[in-house]
Amino acid sequence: MASYQKRGKTWQYTISRIINGKPEPIRKGGFTTKTEAKAAAADVESNLNKGIVPHLKPEPFDKYFANWVSVYKKGVGKNTLARYLTTQQTIDEHFAGVAIQSITKRSYQEFLNKYANSHAKDTTRKLNTHIRACVRDAIDEGVIHMDFTRSAILSGSVPPKRPEEKHLNYFESKRMIRALDQPTELSHYLILLGLTSGMRFGEMVGLTRADFNFENNEISVNKTWGYTNKMHEGHGPTKNDKSVRKIKMDTKTMNVFKAWFNTALDNIHKLVFYSSASKYKVLSNGGANKTLENLLKKLNISPISIHGLRHTHASILLYKKVSIYYVSERLGHGDIETTMSHYAHIVKELREQDENSTVAIFGEMAV
Repeated sequence: MASYQKRGKTWQYTISRIINGKPEPIRKGGFTTKTEAKAAAADVESNLNKGIVPHLKPEPFDKYFANWVSVYKKGVGKNTLARYLTTQQTIDEHFAGVAIQSITKRSYQEFLNKYANSHAKDTTRKLNTHIRACVRDAIDEGVIHMDFTRSAILSGSVPPKRPEEKHLNYFESKRMIRALDQPTELSHYLILLGLTSGMRFGEMVGLTRADFNFENNEISVNKTWGYTNKMHEGHGPTKNDKSVRKIKMDTKTMNVFKAWFNTALDNIHKLVFYSSASKYKVLSNGGANKTLENLLKKLNISPISIHGLRHTHASILLYKKVSIYYVSERLGHGDIETTMSHYAHIVKELREQDENSTVAIFGEMAV
């Protein structure tokens, strides 16, 4: 049986319990209202009736998250691990010494709101995604019994770039491809490939000549290359299982690379985008971005990043009514939801066109 007490401005519940003839009550406070305390107590009592004993020892959230990362994220790439460590740093700053059992939906939402005051919405979303995964494992382990991240409201004060600022439109892309008809430097080949394949930068610099199948006009993507100190050294795995794929290429792009391979010297690593001057032995992301910036400036086109070529590739395919399922597969996204969220603005425009076409089709049938 639970009882409730008001402690200052918050409420606490106490659940009576006898263990081996001795009273061992379960207490928890910090609830803003008595209703919240009652709901939490009801969950605990329900679990006790099922034989599930609550985890009574306070677990500092900062230490719990750090241990969770070391156990469950041991095999992730350096870039991904760096993101989790950034989240860990944020938790250290806001929840140092705070028991995970004492965090309520309200206090967690207040934390997110404060964080969002100085971060973009996407950054807040990534933070919440990391914490939510940890919290769900904490529930599975019986450390807590309530998902305080459930239905969290995500916001941000730093405006993200508008979707149209991240990629070239169809006509700008045509001008870009024509300008790269005869590449004169290493970065030009990479820019052309990024635009016509939609590959990630790490996938492109990880390519070897053996990955190019000129007979079938296909490029095999099955590895990446570490091009920063936060990444693996040399060749490493792709971002996810779906990223291992074969990309069907246009004949013109493949002919450009075929002609280049026939004249260019090979290297010990067999890398397509090898650079002896680079610490990481491949063309640098910064150098490629600088070349792209200069090229776009000559064409009088607003600048985008190398990663923006990937967005451009997908946007062109969707603009030309290519199935979003194929686009997702071609990009190597982990699931269709990722593709839908990245290109929601284009999907919405296409839906409106499809809606008008549907109305017109049945309108014409009635005539």
